[in-house]
Amino acid sequence: MLNSSETLSAADFRRLAELIYAECGIHLAAEKQTMLEVRLRKRLHALKLRSCSEYCENLFSSRSREELSNLIDVVTTNKTDFFRENRHFEYLVRMALPSLARDGGGALRFWSAGCSTGEEPYTLAMVLSEYAARNSGFRFHLLATDISTVVLDRARRAVYSSGDIEPVPAGIRRKYLMRGRAGSAGQFRIVPELRALVEFRRLNFMDSDFGLSEPLDVIFCRNVIIYFDQHTRAKVLQALVRQLRPGGYLFLGHSETLNGLDVPVAAVGPTIYRKSRAGASQ
Repeated sequence: MLNSSETLSAADFRRLAELIYAECGIHLAAEKQTMLEVRLRKRLHALKLRSCSEYCENLFSSRSREELSNLIDVVTTNKTDFFRENRHFEYLVRMALPSLARDGGGALRFWSAGCSTGEEPYTLAMVLSEYAARNSGFRFHLLATDISTVVLDRARRAVYSSGDIEPVPAGIRRKYLMRGRAGSAGQFRIVPELRALVEFRRLNFMDSDFGLSEPLDVIFCRNVIIYFDQHTRAKVLQALVRQLRPGGYLFLGHSETLNGLDVPVAAVGPTIYRKSRAGASQ
């Protein structure tokens, strides 16, 4: 444990908070200083450093992009579940997909923005695959992104514990999850056919160009904007909606709202929004 002379000073906290905000838009209020100090201990141990001040000195002198990525991994919270806020998936199947399919235009494009360890995009892949099995000709492309390289690696491996998969309905579980054997007993892995349906990519919402070449039909960006201040929320949401085609849907987390933000979408359900069919990208 760090002694009193090795704790994160207020000055170093401010420097780190400013760096994190500039890099990825996450706002760390002063009351988060202890949280950041606790999480930094992982990096001190990994780098064999003695104090937070030594860590900051090394980080700011080297400007290492690799270590900055590690710092962001430490800061970000990656709590997620399969079929989390299941009413969103029910609405998707019951209302959004039939409406989007009527519009035609080939394969629908979906984006799980802030995908964490993969539970959300794999849930989407399960739901969309089941829909495709019942609706001939339905096709989709699914992109999943996160700023954390650590969670993206875990998402690509697609290995989960028995507790992790508990929310997955039994029939879906039997179809899309493989039970581990021998040394992997008690673990489950997404079947290769489903893993192949998800493209994982690192993406920073602060980048001016998301690198998405085609408009999207549906964006899930749930429990992400709560970590931003009001200015950054507006900036990120406006950028997300620009990626949506007219008539496309945006799903936010249960505690997130567009109140007070100038975003060109209309509410069609609790934390479900739709871009005007007539509106051009803004």
